[in-house]
Amino acid sequence: MLTMLVVNAGNYFYNLLLGRILGPAAFSDAAILITFLLVLSFLGMTFQIVTSKYAVLLEEKALTVFIKKITRSGINLGVVIGAVIVALNEQLQVLFHTQTAMMFFIFGFGIPLYFLISINRGLYQGKNSLHKMAITYQTEMISRLVITILTVLFLPEIPTSIAVAAGILISFVFGLFPFQKRLVQSAARIPNESIPTKSILTFFALTAFYECTQIIINNSDILLVKHYFSNDEAGLYSSLALIGRVVYFVAWMFVMLLLPKVIQLQKDGKNTQPILLQYVGYIVLLSTGIVAGSYLFPETVVDVMFGSKYLSIAPLLWQYALATSIFAIANIFAYYFLSIGKYVPVLVSAILGLTQIGLIIGFHKSLEQVVQMQILAMVVLLIFQLSYFFYHSKKNVRLN
Repeated sequence: MLTMLVVNAGNYFYNLLLGRILGPAAFSDAAILITFLLVLSFLGMTFQIVTSKYAVLLEEKALTVFIKKITRSGINLGVVIGAVIVALNEQLQVLFHTQTAMMFFIFGFGIPLYFLISINRGLYQGKNSLHKMAITYQTEMISRLVITILTVLFLPEIPTSIAVAAGILISFVFGLFPFQKRLVQSAARIPNESIPTKSILTFFALTAFYECTQIIINNSDILLVKHYFSNDEAGLYSSLALIGRVVYFVAWMFVMLLLPKVIQLQKDGKNTQPILLQYVGYIVLLSTGIVAGSYLFPETVVDVMFGSKYLSIAPLLWQYALATSIFAIANIFAYYFLSIGKYVPVLVSAILGLTQIGLIIGFHKSLEQVVQMQILAMVVLLIFQLSYFFYHSKKNVRLN
């Protein structure tokens, strides 16, 4: 948890420095790449969660077979997605109004590496080697921060968006360490051991589906604002989103710790609800403090983090923090149900993610209206997650 605090703070510092150095217009281009990185992290999280779960459930020989197969799948999928982004780099430039297409070209080459990073982390997570998993986050964050900022400051002839893309790509190489050799173990050394392929594919598909809903909910607003509004307004909104998502970044630490514990408790036949409620309590306390601070001192927060050029966005800060807080609480419930094999919340999250897109497309007269549409969608999502939790709890009481 300490490492994730440091890593998230480092990533935050990285974004704050870029925002201050570049200004709103140029930062909107960098924010697109950062958003692409967040999208990639959610896709990679599918591999991490699946690897983590079956690292807990499978015995050593079966685990070796599983690791080989998921590693091959991750690399192959990464190559396909990366190739698509590289091939469509010019079209992406037109779609998001960026200064250069090369930023997408460079970014595409890093995708296979990131999926490999995610599988490596998932194995550490499932085996409870959290200190080694933590190091992979540290090496990725520190290298991206140092390489990008130094390039932007001391090589001004390089377009800033290309510097950001190159920093992201190189950080993926550092994020592979410490690397587990069993991920690339020779096929000849793998034992002839059967694994529950059907259940693995089902869990992978459902996890991937849920992570896609996370991508939609977390990033569709930034992409749509970039499309509908000017570069200056998009840059202002990107700073708003970055500040408002503090609660989500910290909440993710608890998700990382919660998942393997819930899976192990369920495997041992123990009650999993107490640990869920404990973690929900942490998130509620955290989010309440952040929303209150954003409401009471919005201009101070914006000025300290991004500078006076971004002050016009301050009145929206508490509203965006509220939307993110509601989402973070709902998200804890969703990952809990996913880990115990209850998949209805996954479908509902997808529906609400698409609803959020529809609301923003239909109502985007101002940035304030964009934020309010997200609050509406997230309130509905949280109400459902709570209702499903109470229904599931009562059902378990009747069965017992």
